[in-house]
Amino acid sequence: MSRVKRGVIALKKKRKIMKMAKGFRSVNHKRVKAAKEAIIHSMAYAYRDRRVKKRDFRALWIVRINAAAHECGTTYSKLMHGLKQAGVVMNRKVLADLAATDIASFKALVEVAANAPVTAGA
Repeated sequence: MSRVKRGVIALKKKRKIMKMAKGFRSVNHKRVKAAKEAIIHSMAYAYRDRRVKKRDFRALWIVRINAAAHECGTTYSKLMHGLKQAGVVMNRKVLADLAATDIASFKALVEVAANAPVTAGA
């Protein structure tokens, strides 16, 4: 059986791991075994938190809309229900931006929601 020399490949693997672990604290950027484990965890957190970020931003937008709605004398749920009844299709991201930057437009939307016709069962 012929001899297999793995030095080059093993070094490539180590370099790849250590490059990914750059900036980690303690032994996690010095030792290959610890770095490999830290990278596995960090990639799992990154995957998970890309999804959690979407939830966090939606919650933030709702809080901002609710605060602005209270300033205009209504609540978040009444505002959203009124906008749906009036046929206004606007997502929470845009509504939150309006609430933060252009309060006059937001107040106009609150008026539209308040004057929306009430339909049964909706």
